[in-house]
Amino acid sequence: MNAGCLTIKELTNAVGGGLTPRMVRHYHQLGLIPQPVRSPSNYRLYTKKDVLRLQRIVALKQQGFQLNHIRNILEVEPEADTTVNLMGQLQQQYRAVMQQISQLRQTASALEGLLGRDRHCQIMQAEVLAQLKLLDVETQAGLGGLENLWSGLDAEIHTHSEAFSESLQRLLPDLSHRSEIEQHLISQLVLACGDVSLVSFVKLSRDAIAASRGALSASCQIVVDTQTVAAALDQTRLLHLGCQIETLIDNPHITTATEAELAFWQHREWRSKLLQVNQGCVLVVGYAPSVLVEVCEAIANQKIQPALVIGMPIGFSHAPAAKRRLMQQGIPFITVEGTLGGGALAATALNALVESLIDKPDCHCYLKNIVDSAEC
Repeated sequence: MNAGCLTIKELTNAVGGGLTPRMVRHYHQLGLIPQPVRSPSNYRLYTKKDVLRLQRIVALKQQGFQLNHIRNILEVEPEADTTVNLMGQLQQQYRAVMQQISQLRQTASALEGLLGRDRHCQIMQAEVLAQLKLLDVETQAGLGGLENLWSGLDAEIHTHSEAFSESLQRLLPDLSHRSEIEQHLISQLVLACGDVSLVSFVKLSRDAIAASRGALSASCQIVVDTQTVAAALDQTRLLHLGCQIETLIDNPHITTATEAELAFWQHREWRSKLLQVNQGCVLVVGYAPSVLVEVCEAIANQKIQPALVIGMPIGFSHAPAAKRRLMQQGIPFITVEGTLGGGALAATALNALVESLIDKPDCHCYLKNIVDSAEC
């Protein structure tokens, strides 16, 4: 056996990241890594260069890149590539992926338009499905017929209100492995954004539900990043639970992620305010990535000890990084991976947890008391 060379098992151990010999052989077939030399006994032999290339493949895959995109990135060796060329290549890939997503989203919308119909629409739905099989969409008459079918379905919306629960039963993936509260939480998040694919990106720590219920039942402090998030919270239930709401960026003129992010960087008093939150509070971040970054930093340095962090800021670089860091903190969390998020989703997550603890109160006297106090 050649000196300095590795067998396929030694290669996978050197690369790590869950790589297996089977995956290596698959990468050979795809052309992601070149075929290795063979020993006299016909063993595959790998070099240090192979280890480095596989480490790049594993790292890119862990970041969410698909294998066909990884192949494009690796086509030009880093030594010969330039940042400008690589950025241009990545932008081309991004546009192609977004075009595929757009096309798939159109298909998904068409399927949702059929599968999401409730029982009141099922008679018309069955008729549409039967006629779709016979429809000749190659002719102008066929195209007109398709439009008429959809118009018939759409006409049903005037006969009754939409039954969200029925639609979700047909559209959501199997969530039977999750607790009843988690299922409700995920359903509410999907309804808040209208995108069923969000389910794949919702991440909860194993102890998130128990931690939230314990904290909320103990009348914990609720700390949000902006007043826009605070306004979307179920204040009726929170007041009945005795939970006080505190806003970090306490400026009513700040209503967007851009404004919140800039303001938090510019004003040190809001960072200082974060360090003064109560132990066992629930932190809800829906807009500014920097707030979540600061939260994670404070937790890591043991300066704050929240019971739960709901981290769903918007952003294309800082937000995904902040969410990854949140999931590494070892504290209860609820987040949405990647760039997805927003104040509505963050508030919806907390509201779903609160709803699991207390029925909707019939009276709003607690809210009236707040209004009266504000007027005074």
